[in-house]
Amino acid sequence: MISFSSKSFITMTAFITLFTISACSQENEQVAPVSNLADNTVQLPLLDVYKSPTCSCCEKWLEHVDQHGFISKAHNQSNLSTFKADKGIRPQYRSCHTAVSKDGYVFEGHVPAKFIHQFLANPPSDAIGLSVPAMPIGTPGMEVGDKFMPYQVILLKADGSYGIYAELNNYQEQF
Repeated sequence: MISFSSKSFITMTAFITLFTISACSQENEQVAPVSNLADNTVQLPLLDVYKSPTCSCCEKWLEHVDQHGFISKAHNQSNLSTFKADKGIRPQYRSCHTAVSKDGYVFEGHVPAKFIHQFLANPPSDAIGLSVPAMPIGTPGMEVGDKFMPYQVILLKADGSYGIYAELNNYQEQF
C-alpha cells in the first residue's frame, strides 16, 4: 500500500508532467496520458470548463479538480447563459462555471471532484450531470477561513427534473 505522502508525490509529479506536456501540445485531447514513478501510464479525465474570465473562485475550483484526478481546460466566456441553456441547465441550478466531460455530462458550479468521479464511474441513465447551485461558502473554490454552509449536490436529469445526489453537512465530506 502506498502511503499518503507517496500518493501526494506521485500526484504532484503527474501534474507537473502534464503541465509540461500540455504547454508543448496544441492538440485537444479528451484524456491525457501521464507517467508516474513506476513508469505505468495513468489516464486522467479532461474537464472542459466554461467560465467568466474574471472569476477568481472558478480558478480556485480548477485547482481543486486538477489536484483531485482531473485535467481541466478553461474556456473564458463573457456570456454563459446561452451555453448553460443549451446544455439543459435550468436557471435555478446554475452557478458561476460549467464543466463538461468528454461524454457530455455537465458539472455546474462548485461540485467537489469526489462526486464527479463517483458520477462518471456510474452515471444514472437519465442524468445530464451534477450541480451545486449558487456558490455555498466552504465548497471547493469558495473557502473562507473555516466557515462552511451545508449544501446539496443536485442530480440534473434529462427531462429537466432533479434529485439529491449528496448532502454535505461538513467540510471533510467533500473529500
